Amino acid sequence: MTKLRTVLGLMSGTSLDGIDVAAIETDGENLIRALGQLYVPYDETARSVLQAALEASQEAQLSDWGSPDTWPEPVRRADLLVSEAHIDAISRFRASHEVDFTLIGFHGQTVLHQPEAGITVQIGDPQRLAQATDCAVVGQFRLADIANGGQGAPLAPLFHIARAQDQSGSLGVLNIGGVANVTLLDAAGKICAFDTGPGNALLDDWVSAKTGRAYDGDGALARSGRVDEAALQTLLSHAFFDRAPPKSLDRLAFDPAPVAALSPEDGAATLTAFTAAAVARGLDITGHAPEKLIVCGGGRHNYALMEALQKRTGVVVQNCDELGWAGDALEAEAFAWLAVRHCLGLPTSVPETTGVAGPTVGGRKYNP
Repeated sequence: MTKLRTVLGLMSGTSLDGIDVAAIETDGENLIRALGQLYVPYDETARSVLQAALEASQEAQLSDWGSPDTWPEPVRRADLLVSEAHIDAISRFRASHEVDFTLIGFHGQTVLHQPEAGITVQIGDPQRLAQATDCAVVGQFRLADIANGGQGAPLAPLFHIARAQDQSGSLGVLNIGGVANVTLLDAAGKICAFDTGPGNALLDDWVSAKTGRAYDGDGALARSGRVDEAALQTLLSHAFFDRAPPKSLDRLAFDPAPVAALSPEDGAATLTAFTAAAVARGLDITGHAPEKLIVCGGGRHNYALMEALQKRTGVVVQNCDELGWAGDALEAEAFAWLAVRHCLGLPTSVPETTGVAGPTVGGRKYNP
């Protein structure tokens, strides 16, 4: 029997809202027991630093990414912020939870994802975390997959399958963060996973620009507006949606120009519909819709989005909280689980999840 390990997972997603911390006990396979979660939000200053890093990353040359010393200055500033913020989050978790973990799975903050160019960049220094916490850290999960011909994303699908092992029939696990990704599992156990398109990022950016709020709480703004179908169809004309999976996205892959002239309410309604319609398009292109979609991530809190998903996919949509899953911390749990798999030499991605050439063990281990 494989030894159970207590491990901490950290996730700072493309929504740029904060850090999810989660501890689990796991064998890196089918046994997963949640031990506690914590959310540490980024303040406005931190979000501004991260946004500046994203913008600088889009303007940088590929040659700039050879070494952290050559990264654009806003990215180097954000790298330090992400490291220190995660160290602080770990300290807060230790102070509020009596959990003795021996390993940390650290995703970092994605600032650039261009798998076709063979590059993905997650900032935050795993070695710095290891030294500050006196704990081994597994980080840089995406690099091995990219090097082996994969998309480098999504990496949560194998964890989704382990989490959903008690479910029957064909299903999908839809994670709606800044970018949305889905894991499809048919009744025979066949896997298909890919990024579906935008998650919360475009909508959050719109709401922030138009109202000063960080996000559309409960989908209230979208519910008070009307979907502009012409703008929606323009958004859906992006070439990404015609590609077969596996496929993945950068947070800034989509231009929101088609909604620029809309009212705050109609823009929110249209971007909400865009996220849902992108999921529907993804299900269509695979040729088999699941019996239900289990939704996790921040997007599940948006009632307008959940309604739009039900309407546009025609599939039963279920909040993962109803299954007892830690919906806000599921990705953090995933990277804790993936860290254990790295240590055991088990795959963190397979051809069906990222297009990688073969089962691949991702991550690098950093000792204190």
